Amino acid sequence: MDKDEIHLRRLPAAAPWGPHGDSEFHGVDFLPDDLSEAPDETGMRVNKKYSCLPAEEKGIHIINIRAIEDIGYDQHESTLLNSLSKNPDADCKYGLYFRDGKRKVDYILVYHYKKSSSGRALARRTHHNDTSARSTKQDHPLPGKSVQLEMGESEPPADSHEDDKRFRREEYEGNLVEAGLELEHDEDTKIHGVGFVKIHAPWNVLCREAEFLKLKMPTKKMYQINQTHGLLKKINSVIQKITEPIQPKVAEHKPQTVKRLSYPFSREKQHLFDLSDRDSFFDSKTRSTIVYEILKRTTCTKAKYSMGITSLLANGVYSAAYPLHDGDYEGENIEPNDRKLLCEEWASYGVFYKYQPIDLVRKYFGEKIGLYFAWLGVYTQMLIPASIVGIIVFLYGCATVDENIPSMEMCDQRNNITMCPLCDRTCSYWKMSSACATARASHLFDNPATVFFSVFMALWAATFMEHWKRKQMRLNYRWDLTGFEEEEEAVKDHPRAEYEAKVLEKSLRKEHKHKETDKEKLTWKDRFPAYLTNFVGIIFMVGLTFAIVFGVIIYRISTAAALAISSTPSGRSSVRVTVTATAVIINLVVIIILDEVYGCIARWLTQIEVPKTDKNFEERLIFKAFLLKFVNAYTPIFYVAFFKGRFVGRPGDYVYIFHSFRMEECAPGGCLMELCIQLSIIMLGKQLIQNNLFEIGIPKMKKFIRYMKLKRRRSLDHEEHIKKKQRYEVDYNLEPFAGLTPEYMEMIIQFGFVTLFVASFPLAPLFALLNNIIEIRLDAKKFVTELRRPVAVRAKDIGIWYNILRGIGKLAVIINAFVISFTSDFIPRLVYLYMYSENGTMHGFVNHTLSSFNVSDFQAGTAPNDPMDLGYEVQICRYKDYREPPWSENKYDISKDFWAVLAARLAFVIVFQNLVMFMSDFVDWIIPDIPKDISQQIHKEKVLMVEVFMREEQGKLQMLETWKDKDKKKATIWDRLEER
Repeated sequence: MDKDEIHLRRLPAAAPWGPHGDSEFHGVDFLPDDLSEAPDETGMRVNKKYSCLPAEEKGIHIINIRAIEDIGYDQHESTLLNSLSKNPDADCKYGLYFRDGKRKVDYILVYHYKKSSSGRALARRTHHNDTSARSTKQDHPLPGKSVQLEMGESEPPADSHEDDKRFRREEYEGNLVEAGLELEHDEDTKIHGVGFVKIHAPWNVLCREAEFLKLKMPTKKMYQINQTHGLLKKINSVIQKITEPIQPKVAEHKPQTVKRLSYPFSREKQHLFDLSDRDSFFDSKTRSTIVYEILKRTTCTKAKYSMGITSLLANGVYSAAYPLHDGDYEGENIEPNDRKLLCEEWASYGVFYKYQPIDLVRKYFGEKIGLYFAWLGVYTQMLIPASIVGIIVFLYGCATVDENIPSMEMCDQRNNITMCPLCDRTCSYWKMSSACATARASHLFDNPATVFFSVFMALWAATFMEHWKRKQMRLNYRWDLTGFEEEEEAVKDHPRAEYEAKVLEKSLRKEHKHKETDKEKLTWKDRFPAYLTNFVGIIFMVGLTFAIVFGVIIYRISTAAALAISSTPSGRSSVRVTVTATAVIINLVVIIILDEVYGCIARWLTQIEVPKTDKNFEERLIFKAFLLKFVNAYTPIFYVAFFKGRFVGRPGDYVYIFHSFRMEECAPGGCLMELCIQLSIIMLGKQLIQNNLFEIGIPKMKKFIRYMKLKRRRSLDHEEHIKKKQRYEVDYNLEPFAGLTPEYMEMIIQFGFVTLFVASFPLAPLFALLNNIIEIRLDAKKFVTELRRPVAVRAKDIGIWYNILRGIGKLAVIINAFVISFTSDFIPRLVYLYMYSENGTMHGFVNHTLSSFNVSDFQAGTAPNDPMDLGYEVQICRYKDYREPPWSENKYDISKDFWAVLAARLAFVIVFQNLVMFMSDFVDWIIPDIPKDISQQIHKEKVLMVEVFMREEQGKLQMLETWKDKDKKKATIWDRLEER
């Protein structure tokens, strides 16, 4: 038989497949071994792999070939035949369906190929010239490739790398067909050099995989959801009427009174499920998930080792793999679809005041992404009461600033307190009243209400975590995830491509040395260099962060000294604010840059570890990225809160760095104001720059560049680009989904700003709330309009992020205790009020916190160069510290007042920490993790499911008994007949 002869052939059941078998059938489709499985789909599964012709126009089923190198297909000829009939895009809805307009596209594989202008002519020639087809091995163009030579031209050197990729694709796609999937190629697209493989999962494959994945599907059985009664019912109805304007107009968001009983899908129990409409029984999210699992499980073995879809993508065999969006979201005459509905009711800034349609988000994107947006919504809602309390605390500080005795004493010109120089030689004496503005501003954030707010925020964090756990349980019940366990995910948690490649490399070395081919795996010895690199790398990055913070400290010290020398006496009062603001801006810029750098470094460090599964990779990446970004974001704030002003020395004996830079000290009003400035600028700057520039500006710029390129190409090739693009072409131009780690990381760092140092900045929850209102819609718009549709992933919780949140909540209690105790003047004021005040008021507090210094005790070369700068000779100057006066026997030693205040501070830390921890644990204990109504509904589902199966068993028994009775009657009749 000639090589080009066409005939229909059934593959024997025992015929092997792949390079290890002896079959000559590579990269082609075969009829299913069991036609009785799906007789109605047999015709649909025959040779859909390399053809975009409708099923009724096909006459080729299987080509008899000798080797894979001899295959010859002509994609462009098929497209040419199609163009002679009606518009092929009319039935396929521009790429959402196969060319027959019946089978929906569930997944897309994209590959690159080299395209030449001579391919079509030569392809047609090979179809009609059998002699040339047999004489030249490369006359037949392979799928995705065009022939590189015309008749009579010399043959160019073959690209072995491209051929290898093509052979891998052919084997892999053949294995996909064996797995039951249906494929259709399309290379005649508007994107030159890019081919698309459309994948469709037929009904029997969906049922098989749904059973394997234990997908819970709704059954025919419906039951009533328990409704509230009495007063609660009236309250709920009133709340529903009040909140009706802010509810999204989607069907999934409406309160349901009945629910379908769900059960893991089983082919043996199909009668339990409502299969009246098979097309909608498995939605697009579920179909794409099933196909993706098959893609991960299916391998090609041409190179002596297994390559799944992740390995094929990593090696460039395919350039992309993604499910399709449901359709367009803007324009005229668009058919209604979930994507358009999400764009209108969720991914729009005009609906910022509405609740999120979380159920529709989950239906379209899957449980993992749905849980992220649900968590972000709960977090944003919980910020509302925190913002209100923070505003009240701030307004209390504004209302009592004129009644604050310490700040009034500092601003009183009559006190005439002369302060010691802030540095040796170059600095001069200065008046206490010059720091009046700083002292008044400090009271806005350093007042008795601050302590209350710290306690409140610690309890708020605990309440937020409990509220989220309850919300999560409600979603698990509503989304049929109550019986879902992570162990089920482990069944389909396939090794990563990098891990397989590393194992292959190890096995090849072992095979070369010992001639053994046993299955290898990576041990700790193999990973030890990577672990060592991780340890050294993280230590180096943390050290780099500390070095940068130290450099900014040097900048602050040197700039403050320079401005103090050059400024006029009236301008010296603003030196501290100027230096603080500029230094914080420098910190902000460095933090934003290092955030991006550390993200890349964390990914690289995780990649060289070569984790086995995607879950392990994600957890290790999150840990490293969070550690580096936590240190990067909070190190400058920690310095101001706990180190600045602690090791300064005293006049005449200041502590110096490198013998030239003096350690910084806090302003007379305390370091809390500087901490507030530091925290507010870093927090607001990160949100504004990262959100507006990185998340809005850069995607807009990329979109504009793509638009300009498209416009330029349209002017060059108007006829080609006037045609509407297929859905898979449009989605290919979107950005690939990079995971939820960056989204979570941004919010977790913000959560740290809101909770860790909230004692110094009560308005932090308010700014976080305003940011998150925009962030929700920004992320939604990005997911709906700018990203390829991600593969839906099942998840019952937010994973490792919950543990990080709990850790930050516990750490916040400790840090706020130390901020109130050591950074603010709250404890020194209490000590003075109850131990040293003569009349039970705060009068004299400022004088009590200042020590005296005799200018005659300056060491040689440390006295001010201009001692008469204030217009009079200074004998005694003051400085902020608890030290013995110069007329004491132990002059300038630490006084007993210092130890009394230190003891009070440590006592406050212990009491505050234990009290708040106890209250947080009490909140955790008193609020159940599972709402009572949800636990009742879950129990009711279990009871109903038992009843359904009991009735089914009873029905089977009755049928058996009926059959037995019939058999007995027949036997009796035969006995009577025999007796007669």
